[in-house]
Amino acid sequence: MNIKILGTGCSKCKTLEKLAKEVVDENKINAEISKVEDIVQIMQYGIMTTPALVINEKVAISGRVPSKDEIKNLIEKFAHA
Repeated sequence: MNIKILGTGCSKCKTLEKLAKEVVDENKINAEISKVEDIVQIMQYGIMTTPALVINEKVAISGRVPSKDEIKNLIEKFAHA
């Protein structure tokens, strides 16, 4: 599974990255997490507000920091999509 955090480095982007890593570690999810800070690459996903969570190349959420439970649910949902 591939998880990307899209954001230019703001505090919300860093929080989302931290929470995503915690969810993956706590639930022993086999996933590679990467951070995308390049605005051109971020724009290719068609999002207008960051941070964004991309799971297996599909935008799961953007514009806010979800809770850890919501991140876990999104990972489970998009893992099987």
